[in-house]
Amino acid sequence: MSARSDEQWLIVSDIDDTLTGDRDALAHLWATIRPRHENIRLVLNSSRPAASVDRTIGDYFPPGFAPDAIITGLGTEIRVDGVFLPDWSSLFETWPRQEIVDCVLRFGHELHADEFQTLGKASFSVPDRGAVDTLLAALSARGFPVRALYTGESDLDLIAPDAGKDRAMTFLARYFDVPRGRVVAAGDSGNDLAMFEAADHAIAVGNARRELRHAAPRYKTYFARAPHAAGVLEGLRAFGVLPS
Repeated sequence: MSARSDEQWLIVSDIDDTLTGDRDALAHLWATIRPRHENIRLVLNSSRPAASVDRTIGDYFPPGFAPDAIITGLGTEIRVDGVFLPDWSSLFETWPRQEIVDCVLRFGHELHADEFQTLGKASFSVPDRGAVDTLLAALSARGFPVRALYTGESDLDLIAPDAGKDRAMTFLARYFDVPRGRVVAAGDSGNDLAMFEAADHAIAVGNARRELRHAAPRYKTYFARAPHAAGVLEGLRAFGVLPS
């Protein structure tokens, strides 16, 4: 952990369509943040698997890009300096993941590929919302604790109660000893809403989807005009994290 600084900020950003979408804007954002590393901790926060995120960083992000931490697997994995934090993963060791998986499989639903599974997350293909509701009721009746996220046409993610993009963000705020009031989340979709609610400040990039724009807490959300990484930069300037 680092020594605390009252000037320190924690910036936690979604990746897809938030930082990606405009390579030049992303390079400019990184060039602006990089010299201020003593005061700014930059964290990537993605629902995608770690290997998938690493490919995106290697293929799309500017040379030398080095975030302070990477959250993957829908907030069930945290890496700092390339190493998974055992203090985070240990929170899920007693979560009855295998029993939950067995219960879902008995309903005839398919488990997603291994790369989508983590110690704190089990991902399945479930055909419709009605089937999801039935399944969640069965899990609740059996006393299995889960947080559920249903996206797309059939993707159901069940995560441990202590996991999530929001919980991982607040864990890192404590880990880096960032003062209260200095955590900023940035995103573009409804998957980022939990982050927005847990952060002290939030940035909805200019291309943010309607579900996030309608639900984001207005008293602490900056709605950027610029899309993608340019919108993140715009928001950081509006909050005083970066100079105008």
